[in-house]
Amino acid sequence: MPPGRFVLGAFLVCVPLALALLGPLVAGGPGPRAASFTLGGGHWLGTDFVGRDVWRQVLLGGRPVVVVALTATALAYLVALPLGLVSALTHRTWLEETLMRPLDVLLAVPSLLMILLVASVFSPGAAGLALLVALVNIPDAARIVRAAAADVASRPAVEALRMQGESWWRIAVGHVGRSILRPLAADAGIRLTGVLYLVATAAFLGIGVAPDAADWAVMVDRNRTGMFVQPWAVVVPALLIVALTMGCNLLFDAALRTDRAEVRGALEDDAPGGTPSGARAPARTSASASTSASSSASSSADARTKEPRP
Repeated sequence: MPPGRFVLGAFLVCVPLALALLGPLVAGGPGPRAASFTLGGGHWLGTDFVGRDVWRQVLLGGRPVVVVALTATALAYLVALPLGLVSALTHRTWLEETLMRPLDVLLAVPSLLMILLVASVFSPGAAGLALLVALVNIPDAARIVRAAAADVASRPAVEALRMQGESWWRIAVGHVGRSILRPLAADAGIRLTGVLYLVATAAFLGIGVAPDAADWAVMVDRNRTGMFVQPWAVVVPALLIVALTMGCNLLFDAALRTDRAEVRGALEDDAPGGTPSGARAPARTSASASTSASSSASSSADARTKEPRP
């Protein structure tokens, strides 16, 4: 694993995660409000558009974004994985069409437009926003799972497992599921970034959160009018969202590079003519012993030839 990439990704992820998960525990109670968009006066990151302490809002505002994004991503894969695996492994065309065609209809509607349409009918809370974001991500995730699993399911090894009488669960999860972990890991990094962007955009538009809620995306939206007067109220939450998305991608990329390097090393060891380094020394020793034995035999033969005959 590239150490620099891993360390940078871990740092970028740990900082916003720590603030999101531990921030509400150390935020303390609300202090007296000051003037809007001011610096100093005991507020080392200044105040926001209604005079609240920006640092306290940062500590309180990460948990909604992170929890909703992680929940939505997990829910999307919880539905997409069985749909994609069943569609890839089934031999019944009607079942595959029944499972995948409704997802194509959802895929035709832009994600943000779908959320706005639902939000115009009723006001979703944090749980409703997580369900909506998961719903719009299921079609993409299911198609990626199906494409990756269909490639593995077409291999002779899967047909051999079927002929041996292995259960569908063992084939789908034990063999096909393990074989598609790398493409799924790559997709998970990209999808989590997209989910974070979608959750932040929805919160920016006031969907799923109150207009004055302690939320990083809401902070960016409500404080942008004072960007040039007190920039920390906008810059700090925006940087935390960017750091979380970049860190996730760097960590997944580093993990994939490590997996690829391990596979390459295993292939080199198993290649024809490839001999482990520990096995080469005895071969050289044996060759040297053979050469020494041959030299001794030749010397003995020469000595016998030079002896005078009686």
